[in-house]
Amino acid sequence: MPELSQRRRLLVLAICCLSLFVVSLDTTIVNLALPSIERDFSAGVSSLQWTIDAYTLVLASLLMLSGSTADRIGRRRTFQAGLVLFTLGSLLCSVAPNIGLLIAFRMVQAVGGSMLNPVAMSIITNTFTDARERARAIGIWGAVVGLSMALGPVVGGLLVDAVGWRSIFWINIPVGVAALVLTALFVPESKAPRARRLDPVGQLLVVVALASLTYGIIEAPHHGWLSGLTVACFVVAAAAAAGLVVYERRRAEPLLDPRFFASAPFSGATVIAVCGFAGLSGFLFLNALYLQNVRGFTPLHAGLLTLPSALAIFALAPLSGRLVATRGSRIPLVTGGLGLAVSGVLLTRLGADTGIGWLVVTYVVFGAGFGMLNPPITNTAVSGMPRAQAGVAAAVASTSRQVGASLGVAVLGAVVTTHITGAFTTGFPAASHIAWWIMAGCGVVVMALGVLTTSPWAMATARRATVLFDEPAGVRT
Repeated sequence: MPELSQRRRLLVLAICCLSLFVVSLDTTIVNLALPSIERDFSAGVSSLQWTIDAYTLVLASLLMLSGSTADRIGRRRTFQAGLVLFTLGSLLCSVAPNIGLLIAFRMVQAVGGSMLNPVAMSIITNTFTDARERARAIGIWGAVVGLSMALGPVVGGLLVDAVGWRSIFWINIPVGVAALVLTALFVPESKAPRARRLDPVGQLLVVVALASLTYGIIEAPHHGWLSGLTVACFVVAAAAAAGLVVYERRRAEPLLDPRFFASAPFSGATVIAVCGFAGLSGFLFLNALYLQNVRGFTPLHAGLLTLPSALAIFALAPLSGRLVATRGSRIPLVTGGLGLAVSGVLLTRLGADTGIGWLVVTYVVFGAGFGMLNPPITNTAVSGMPRAQAGVAAAVASTSRQVGASLGVAVLGAVVTTHITGAFTTGFPAASHIAWWIMAGCGVVVMALGVLTTSPWAMATARRATVLFDEPAGVRT
């Protein structure tokens, strides 16, 4: 790829950040719109869970495939295809006549979204060849996530209040079209010198494992946790996961190399990402239902109440990044886990008339914790792998985030649905307490792994894992 001028490089960065902004914004806005969607379609809680999880599940399943496809056929071409699909999916969501089609169209959105974020990161790393410029560009990229989360509640609340829930998908359309045109004009094409081979069997096993596990969890409150359908889903998920490990060990270029998990920092970062994003997605999902369906707040009022949490994330994420650069990952991980755990414990006192001050303090604690937690996840994963495998390690960390987001909505939503008694408005607060304890438990796990994954023992396992990639790994096809 030819060397670009500084102005052109910054323009490429802006175009990539624009795609990240709309994809991230979509998550926060959709959560705020759930009560309105519930009323319009007479949808149950499980349907609302699928409205979120259909999106995150597809993202989790396709992120690594999209990255390798872009390396093979061209990053700009894949990025443009993602923009087209995401924009088309947004248009279809805005005219969905029922909840089933809305869920299906969210999956179309997600297929496009899977081609945007990982591919945009590849474009950035290939555009900014200087190490310092690349670090600044990635820092800006990360800050956009915080900005989208800060603006999402207010923008979503305004749109749902003033126009209706369908308008939250309309705003993606002009942004997507503009990004598509700008990409064609200013983003150069690039490919990997040697693209990884496709792994269709591994990809299928990933999809089966994630989809069956999530389906079993979400539908269990309706069919019973020990029903034949639920047990079958969990058995299929376990079999697919086991099959994935066996199959991938024999591949020369696996979609997910099991040898990665010999590194404690890498394995720990994967679990941290799942726990942290399970807490975030579960919090956003349950909080939107609580504020609007239980407390009776308008979407705008609910968005304004959630804003302190988003602002805390936006403010503390850069501080966490600086701490990672100067002191390592331990302090941000432990602090982030502590914030998650404390906010979970505070939310166990949630009632139908909990004071606004208590809510705001709790939301700030949660936002501060998550703001500290997110930046060191990728650094921890990458630090536990050989430099040549850093890109794949970062992709697995991103996939783990989406897996956590799916499981957070599935598990916490299922727990509430199982334990709710009487009317939703009166039974929801008490039923949610066990969900908040689960979130607090996720915070404790993050704290423990924050210490463990940065210990001398963990670094020793990372060095041993590096040796594994210099040796043959059995019969590999």
